[in-house]
This record gives sequence, C-alpha cells and structure tokens, in this order.
Amino acid sequence: MSLKTESLFQFSALTIILLLVAFYGGTYLLSLLIKKDKETTSGFMVAGHNVGFGMGAASMTATWIWAASFYAAATSGYKYGVSGPIHYGFWGALMILFIYPFGMRFRELAPNGHTLGELIHARHGSSSQLILAISNLMGSLISLMVNFTAAGALVSVLSPLSFQTGVIIAGVGVLSYTLTSGFRASVFTDFAQLVALMAIGVIIIPAVLFSMGGPAVMVSGLSNLTLEQQDFFSSEAFFQQGAPYFVAVLAYAIGNQTITQRLFAIDKTKIKATFITATVGYAGIVIGLGMIGLMALTIGIEPLDGNMNNLIPQMVSTYLHPVFIALFFILVIGSLSSTADSDLSALSTIMMADVYGKNIAKKGQVKPKTMMLVGRGTMIVATAAGLIFASFKLDILVMLVFVGALWGAIVFPVIASVFWNRVTNAAFTSAVIVGLLLFCVARFELIPIVGITALFFEILASVGGAVVIGLMVFGFLGRKIGMGAAAITLVLMLIFATGFLRQYMILLASLTAYGASTIVCVIVSLMGDEHFDFELIKQRVGNYDKKTEIPSSPKS
Repeated sequence: MSLKTESLFQFSALTIILLLVAFYGGTYLLSLLIKKDKETTSGFMVAGHNVGFGMGAASMTATWIWAASFYAAATSGYKYGVSGPIHYGFWGALMILFIYPFGMRFRELAPNGHTLGELIHARHGSSSQLILAISNLMGSLISLMVNFTAAGALVSVLSPLSFQTGVIIAGVGVLSYTLTSGFRASVFTDFAQLVALMAIGVIIIPAVLFSMGGPAVMVSGLSNLTLEQQDFFSSEAFFQQGAPYFVAVLAYAIGNQTITQRLFAIDKTKIKATFITATVGYAGIVIGLGMIGLMALTIGIEPLDGNMNNLIPQMVSTYLHPVFIALFFILVIGSLSSTADSDLSALSTIMMADVYGKNIAKKGQVKPKTMMLVGRGTMIVATAAGLIFASFKLDILVMLVFVGALWGAIVFPVIASVFWNRVTNAAFTSAVIVGLLLFCVARFELIPIVGITALFFEILASVGGAVVIGLMVFGFLGRKIGMGAAAITLVLMLIFATGFLRQYMILLASLTAYGASTIVCVIVSLMGDEHFDFELIKQRVGNYDKKTEIPSSPKS
C-alpha cells in the first residue's frame, strides 16, 4: 500500500481561529453561568467540598486525558504493538483508582482541607509541607507548559499559523474562564469537555479504522509486526513501558495536587463511586486512542519527519474528511485545556493555602480577600510563565524526571505519616532527600552501576517493589494482607531482580527512590519518640473564610 505522508492536511488561518474562538468563547460563557458575585476561598479552591458524583467523575477523567494521553498512547501502540495501548491506558487508569482508599483517609483526618500539603503541615510542620508544595508547583507548571506546547504544535501543523500563535491563544483562552471561579470553573467546564471528548472519540477512532479498510486490513497487517509486538504479554513492552509507568503512576497519584484537590472537593459519600467511574472512563478512552498508533503500525505508516507526535494527526489527516479533522482538532484542544485549567487551579490553591495560608499569614489572621488575590495572581503569573517557556520549545524531559523522582520519594513518607504516629518531621524530610539523591545517581549513572554497586541498587529497588505492591494491597485489603504481599514481593524481587534489573535503569532508578525513602523513613522514625495525636489535624486544618483559632503546628 502506497501512503502519502509528505504533508498533513491544513485548514486556513481563519478556520483555525474561528474554531479556537468558538471553543474558548463557549467555555468562557459556560463559566459565567456559575460565577458568584462574592466567591469564597473554599469555593475557589475546592468548590465548597460538595462536588457531586457526575461532575466529579467527569472532572477526574477529563483532567487526566491530556495532550500526552493522545501522543504517548499512540506512540506506545506503535512501538510495542498489541499490548502497548493497554500498558499506557490501564496503568494510567490505575493511578486514579489507587488514590481512592488513601484519599478517604486524607478526608477523614482533614475534612475541611484543600491540599495534601495542609495536612502534612499539620502533621509535621513547614519543611515537610514545603517539599510537597515545591514538587507540586514544579509538576503543575511543567504540565501547563506541555499542554501549551501541544496546542502550539497542533495549530502549526494543521494551519499556516505559527507555533507561538497557537500557544498564546491556548494560554489566554484557558486563563479567561479559569480566572473567574477557579476550581469551580475547572470542574464545570471539565464536564462539558468530557462529553465532547467522548462523543468525538467514539466517532473518530472507528472512522479511522474503517477508512483504512476496516478490521480485516488491521488483522492482516499484524503479520508485519515483530514477535514481541504481536505478543500481548510481551516482556519488552512490560519492562520498557508497563512496569516503569506502573511505578510512576503510584507516585503521581500521591504527589499531584490536581488529584488530591478533587479528593478534597468531592462530596465524601461520593468519592468511591466517582473514582471507580473515572478509572473506567479514562482507561476506555485512552486505550482507544492508543489503538490509532497500533493501526498505523499494522499498515506500515512511517511517522512524518520521524516525530511520533505526528502519528495521530497523520492518521486523521490521511484517512478522514476535513469535518472529522476539525472534530479531532477540538478533541485535542479540549483535552489539553481541561488539564491546563486544572493545573492553574492546583497552582493557585497551593499558593493560597500552602504558601500564603500556612507560611506567610500570621496564625489565625488569614485574610480571605488577600488569599483570593494571591490565587488569581498566581494564575496570571503561571500562565505567563507557561507561555514563555512553551514558546521557547524547551526540553522539559530532565525536569519531568526530577519531579517524578521527587514524587516517588515522597509516597511512603506521606502514606506512613497519615497512618503511623511514629513518623517524625526529620524522618519525612531526610527520607525524601536520600531517595531523590540515590534516584539521580542511578538514573543518570553518576557512578558506574556495575558489580557490588549494581547489586546495592537492585536490593534497594527490591525493597521499592515490595513497597509499591504492599501499599496498593494495604490500601484495599488492610495492613496485615498488605504487609504479607510486601514480604512475598520482596523475596521474589531479591531472587529474580538481582543481577537482572540493572538492564532497565529507568525502572531500577524509580524503584530505588521508593526503597531508599522507605528505609530511611522507618529507621529515623524509630530512632525518635514521637507519638502523634491524629485528632490535632482536624483542629489545625480548617476553612479560611471563618475566623477560627487554630492550634499551632509543630515546629519545622
């Protein structure tokens, strides 16, 4: 089959501008429907803690179907074959499900909370809280840059407009509606964006399949794949894509404010149903998007200019009518906008609660008006920063690696802090620092990872693997079964991973962050004599709109 891949279909500049104005203009008008004359800090940050099941599930799903979900899912299908879309979509969905049992604990300890950082501040003090705040600020800003960059790239590929023009329009459009009501606007518009995502996705994915000849053509093309790409249980796909992503999503679930913000916003009685629904919805849509990459692989499509990010636009442009291409454009813009507005809401909430509320304002003297000004000002500054960095097309992979490592290193200290009263501030802080440092040594091979050194890191990684499995089982089945699962995993890892895991440095480094931080956290905690009273957290985390006397937090 001869395929034209030299160029992609392009709309006129006027058509693209009209599509963008229609999308962002409509979204802005939607946000005006919920605008309040006098917005409270609680409403701006977490929608008053009473987001319902439908809105909550839609918001969770739309927030995590971002620009990378399109391009990375398709790339996974193209590189790893039949199991690729599953490895990306399934583990990503698991990220949403995993946080639910621990989220219930967060809400139990801090029913009026807004961020996980507030809870950690009440538990340990400023230094541990600021570690969370800084990691979230970096993560959300990077995510914002990625989404603006994706918007610019899409506009430049499908129209004569420049990359910078696309970036600016997306940034101003997202800011316009998020600035009005903060998180409330993000949740409300997420619902409309998800409806559009699902409707367009249901149309476009089958349309591409049947336009290229139907399932029969795709099935016949499977013979062109390598044996690993044909194997649904491919070890290459698991160790290169599935396992590292599985480990990463656990860190993302705990470390990312856009998830925990929704945990504090959703009606407590609806959390379980909301997160299970979002898990299924995310998996279905993203696995479907990944199938487009598999389709391209089976029929021999070569990515335009060797860029994997061109796969989906290339398939849509090659096989579909311009009307469908316009729908695809809206689909991607909607997905990246739903995540970008969540990032803006997360950034503003962190600055409002974690930075201003807990570290700048004097205790008991938080001014709601000032807090609102901080939140809206943060959105404007963050958007400007996102536009500037996105316009430079900076390589953000190294920053993403550092943020991912930081989140991996905080998983055990955070979870242990909300269940075990012996964890100290020194244990939390030192565990994260050691975990991050050892991750960097392994990930960037700052020293030769061979011989005894490699064995040392494999042992740490084995502990990390046991922690990952143990925590996930603990969350759903309880402490005893979780510890049993961790013990079994540790034994199996020590037997099979030593001498083997050094071949997969990304996975080795990620698990090292978990293992090292866990060991340090436990040892340092046991060296102290703290026995924390968890009831104090409810007293220390409250509503900023009410002037209440707040007991002091422990010293940093």
